[in-house]
Amino acid sequence: MALSWKLVRASLQRHRFHTAGSHYKARTSAEHLWLTRHLKDPFVKAAKVESYRCRSAFKLLEVDAKHRILRPGLRVLDCGAAPGAWSQVAVQRVNAAGTDPSSPVGFVLGVDLLHISPLEGATFLCPADVTDPGTFQRIQELLPGGRADVILSDMAPNATGIRGLDHDRLIGLCLSLLDLAPDILHPGGTLLCKTWAGSQSPRLQKRLTEEFQNTRTLKPEASRKESSEVYLLATQYRRAKWSVKG
Repeated sequence: MALSWKLVRASLQRHRFHTAGSHYKARTSAEHLWLTRHLKDPFVKAAKVESYRCRSAFKLLEVDAKHRILRPGLRVLDCGAAPGAWSQVAVQRVNAAGTDPSSPVGFVLGVDLLHISPLEGATFLCPADVTDPGTFQRIQELLPGGRADVILSDMAPNATGIRGLDHDRLIGLCLSLLDLAPDILHPGGTLLCKTWAGSQSPRLQKRLTEEFQNTRTLKPEASRKESSEVYLLATQYRRAKWSVKG
């Protein structure tokens, strides 16, 4: 059994959930199908049990358990952080709230265009566009030493319904983070970013291969099977030969 399923099963064994179908009558068939699937989703249920803000927390939990990208004392930049589930995981893993007095205290900075409710141990910059120069400057001011050890990105553009266009826009967001990396990611650092498989994927993977020592493509158990969503994990940042400052 995959790791995420072990985490989910452990959570659900302590609780039982019941959902009623009577509330769905006024919804369209598509809405009814989505909501039914959502409420039956074991990761949705487990997120409620563990008080995570959404099911995506289990994606990061699985990646970290397998690849150990988060540890006490690290500085984390969480891009596309709303509603804050990845920041919750990061705060726990890097000891950003200082709950373990015997371990180094890390730092978590979350950025999103959407509002993010406060979270102990995390600093949120919102609403803010991570690709905006003014936001970039503020990020550097907030991060201890002006740099992050880990950049997490669960960002996604507003969907147009045109698969190719949405793919291109998401690749563009990932590339924009790589453009910022020389001035914000510590040498030897890590980048984990969401993307959708498509024609521009090799372009992004080429950049990652050039700028990081190791890269791999991941499909966490909590990522729905029918989705083209994958995560690219790049470790040991070698630093590009140029920067956004020139």
